[in-house]
Amino acid sequence: MATLAAKSEALIQQENQYGAHNYHPLDVVCTKGEGVFLTDVDGKKYMDFLAAYSAVNQGHNHPKIGEAMIAQIKTLALTSRAFRNDQFPPLLEKLCKLTGFDKALLMNSGAEAVETALKAMRKWGYDKKGIEYGKAEIIVADGNFHGRTTTIVGFSTDPDSTSRFGPFTPGFVIVPYGDLEAVKKAINPNTCAIFMEPIQGEGGVVIPPDGFLRGLRDLATKNNCLLVLDEIQSGLGRTGKLFAFEHEGIRPDGITIGKALSGGYYPVSAFLANDEVMDVFTPGIHGSTYGGNPLACAVASAALDVLVDEKLAERAAELGEYFAKRLKDMKSDKVELVRVRGLWAGVQLKESAGKARPYCYQLKERGMLCKDTHEQIIRLAPPLVITKEQIDWAVDQLEAVLQG
Repeated sequence: MATLAAKSEALIQQENQYGAHNYHPLDVVCTKGEGVFLTDVDGKKYMDFLAAYSAVNQGHNHPKIGEAMIAQIKTLALTSRAFRNDQFPPLLEKLCKLTGFDKALLMNSGAEAVETALKAMRKWGYDKKGIEYGKAEIIVADGNFHGRTTTIVGFSTDPDSTSRFGPFTPGFVIVPYGDLEAVKKAINPNTCAIFMEPIQGEGGVVIPPDGFLRGLRDLATKNNCLLVLDEIQSGLGRTGKLFAFEHEGIRPDGITIGKALSGGYYPVSAFLANDEVMDVFTPGIHGSTYGGNPLACAVASAALDVLVDEKLAERAAELGEYFAKRLKDMKSDKVELVRVRGLWAGVQLKESAGKARPYCYQLKERGMLCKDTHEQIIRLAPPLVITKEQIDWAVDQLEAVLQG
């Protein structure tokens, strides 16, 4: 590993001394972003192949989103939901018309959107399906990642996520991801919902078998339970469609979104659903001081405009085919398999190749930033504004380190 420059080293030491050690980031200290590039405090430029876990699909520091944020911050940032604001209603309409859902409930972080969805699923089960109170069950998948709150980590299968944080909230049934028969067997009269990622991002861009989402939709419909999908990382253009569920031509009853909903400028997330689901919420039973604040709404509105106007989902579809071919044509005996959907890839290394993290450090030295997950996987998720030439350069760097 190369020696860090003095400024980076000092900031890393300061962070280690005064910050909780709940992350293990790569040792790069960023100070500027533009498009697909990040620059560190010592002036070195990097191509970003993580895109803040898909939060900056529109590219770093997109001027249209930044201008919208600056304009709004000069007039009104927060009222709380105790009063109304003029940015909230237009964003709700824009979201619903763009996505096809009847209603939106805005929160801040992705985990908050998931917690909102979990409340909706359970209350729908009691109010609409007639499940005995306290017995509602939600079917989830192993290998999932939906956030870090105590309820959410309670149905994780990742030992790091569940590490001595119990006791956990009951009511979740975990089945193997991609196994329709297991889902079918898990359904019973107390099942209120099936809740899964259409593609498991944190799991290493794990793509389920063809027909899996369609099968989930059929099972949910036949058994009078909801299908809710977590599109926080996979949604808003990442996979070459506005949402990953569109690849199978289905409609879930609800989705969670976040990340690119703000273009990386400000925390904003949402739970979207049809009237029958969203109507379980009544005044006073759920909320957030910052949820739906005017600053977030102005930013989200501009971020959605950029996605649509610049045709970023279409761009991800077109460049994604080229990206997949380049990755699968790499010459290396260290790669077990490559999973790609749009501009999102997981490069699974063979055990004999060792862990993925050292390769991420080698890529960092070459000017490319990406992140390892689950020991053997390198995740690749560039901003959707990337060019074909930049993809070529990045895959060349990856191939070089995997040949070393």
